[in-house]
Parts: sequence; C-alpha cells; structure tokens
Amino acid sequence: MDKSDLGQELAGILISKDQIDARLDALAAQIDSDYAGSDLLLVGVLKGAVMVMADLSRKLHSAVTMDWMAVSSYGSGTKSSGVVRIMKDLDTDIHGRHVLIVEDVIDSGLTLSWLASNLSSRGAASVEVAALLRKPGAAKVKVDVKYVGFDIANEFVVGYGLDFAERYRNLPFVGTLVPEVYQ
Repeated sequence: MDKSDLGQELAGILISKDQIDARLDALAAQIDSDYAGSDLLLVGVLKGAVMVMADLSRKLHSAVTMDWMAVSSYGSGTKSSGVVRIMKDLDTDIHGRHVLIVEDVIDSGLTLSWLASNLSSRGAASVEVAALLRKPGAAKVKVDVKYVGFDIANEFVVGYGLDFAERYRNLPFVGTLVPEVYQ
C-alpha cells in the first residue's frame, strides 16, 4: 500500500514503513536490555497502539505478557478533550509488575499522564512509556517517555494504527491527510 491507494485524501508520507521498522528494532533492543530478567507487562492503549504493540512485541527477545486498555479523551474529534474515560480496563493484576505502556502518539500528554498515574496507583513496581510518535509542540503536561520512536510536528497524522473517524489505521506508514478531509 502506498500514497496512491488513497487518491487525493493523503497529503504525504511522513514516516515510511522501513523507518518505523528500523526504529522499532532499536527500541526493542533497548527494552530487552533495560528489562532483562524482569517480569514485563506491555499495556497497549486501544485502538491506536495495536500496530505498534504487535510489531514491537514481536521484535522483543524477552518473555513478556500483554494486556490492553481502552481509554478515550477524543470522542470523534481531532483534539483531546482532556476528560479521560476507561472504556476497557486491564484483565491483569499489575501489583508488583513492571509495566510498559505502549502508545501510538502522545499529543497533549493529558490522557497519558492520567493513565500512568492510574497504573502507578495500582501498585506496579514501575510504569514507563513507549510511544511511536511524540508531538512536543502539543504538550500541555510533562510526561516522561522512556522510549520514543519519532518526535514530530504538531500536525494531525494517520496510519500505522492512527485514524481519522476510524479510517486509515491500516496504512503501513504514518502520513498526513489533506485538510479538506478532516475539517
């Protein structure tokens, strides 16, 4: 799949499939090193982190377990509302576990800050964050992100799990839409 598959909707490719793959290799090597011998739980944030979680977990050489949460602060818009709702909670008891939250993108940081605090309050041994994308220009709160794939400009992006109105998640790259699509 490439830019031509979407006709006039896609403005451009920001990060290619090959760039994502190479960066996830590097992040997995660092995570393997940092958590060697630990009982690591990957917590994916639905729906956007599905692609990142799947690909990152397959690149890890350590034994890990996985669970999922669904939290919402977007509704159907393109900007976070800041009000977090848990749509699906963990099935795993995280008390005493090392938890690595896996995210697709960090915008304002409001949702992630809330989520990290929530998981820490459940007695996790540690809570860290891995994100494919971070938008430093959009940050409203400081969130420590231990593993960052790419820092990008504060623009709306789709692909590799990221959507607009539930579309474009299946793109194997991160791209931008023409403004007419989402305005």
